[in-house]
Amino acid sequence: MTQLPSVAVVILNWNGKSFLERFLPSVCASTYQNLQIILADNASSDDSVAYTAAHYPQISIIRNPSNNGFAGGYNEALQHVKADIYVLLNQDVEVEPGWIEPVIELMAADTSIAACQPKLRAYHDRKSFEYAGAAGGWMDILGYTFCRGRILHTTEVDHGQYNDAQYIFWATGAALFIRSEAFHGVNGFDPYFFAHMEEVDLCWRLQRKGLRVAYCPGSVVYHVGGGSLPQGNPRKLYLNFRNNLIMLKKNLHPSEQWIVFSQRVFLDLLAAAKSLASGKPKDMVAIFKAYRDYFRWKKIRHTLPKDTLPQVRLFALEGVFHGIMIWRYYFLQRKKFSLLEGKGGHAPQRTKK
Repeated sequence: MTQLPSVAVVILNWNGKSFLERFLPSVCASTYQNLQIILADNASSDDSVAYTAAHYPQISIIRNPSNNGFAGGYNEALQHVKADIYVLLNQDVEVEPGWIEPVIELMAADTSIAACQPKLRAYHDRKSFEYAGAAGGWMDILGYTFCRGRILHTTEVDHGQYNDAQYIFWATGAALFIRSEAFHGVNGFDPYFFAHMEEVDLCWRLQRKGLRVAYCPGSVVYHVGGGSLPQGNPRKLYLNFRNNLIMLKKNLHPSEQWIVFSQRVFLDLLAAAKSLASGKPKDMVAIFKAYRDYFRWKKIRHTLPKDTLPQVRLFALEGVFHGIMIWRYYFLQRKKFSLLEGKGGHAPQRTKK
């Protein structure tokens, strides 16, 4: 009998005792046979580590010396984890007992898949998709990210409309299955990101290496969301804008950069003006700070590890919408993934597994 791939579920924790109390029971009820569960603690100041050690002795604990965010925290912890496949699981996620098996079966059947995500539903509205990943991440030609089942802040109810396995652009970091060899082969997350967009950047680099990212509807998890930074927080807005700009500069083919950045600057200025007009001056400041720190990053870029991955045009990758998502959303009122297609762009290319 062929041995099952070894799987390590690694939960990155920072002051998350209340989440661990609520969600560790579901993780420990997982039925996958070749499994280890690990708590990677990001220098918490609460007693979440002591709680886990006392109540779940079967869970291994890795203590990171400092809080380097989602990106740096996982990079540090995964140096000490040996498994064929890592599952990076947020502390605020509830899982079903058989959530691991369908994803492993999909990845075993298609060895080109380096990373994969389950279906992400909202913990507090269990029939609806959840913001952070829904039914798989996509990106438009200007670098704006969205999901099947969630565009900007509009989420859909799950009626089974996305029950087909698909190649996608990015898989959510809330429940990210990734081959350990692939993770380390692209040097993991970019630690400069700290948090937000790091999984999109990682998946883009995986695709540049010729690997694929997929969505598996046979696995369902429930995400609270906003456990560290809630939606609407200016700090979250800042990190999303800054990291998105850095990601574009790192990964876009040189021939694509000028046209993308010229349009992004204009649209981001409009977003800043809209924030001010809407009575949200802190959001406007967050966008300007993101640009300020993007230019600071550009100045020190030569001191960071060199990117040696192949340069690949964005249109050549899976999960790319050949249009401008925010134009369709705001001006054409196309607020569902299935409605994005229309005049002025190509329909989403639904590449099936």
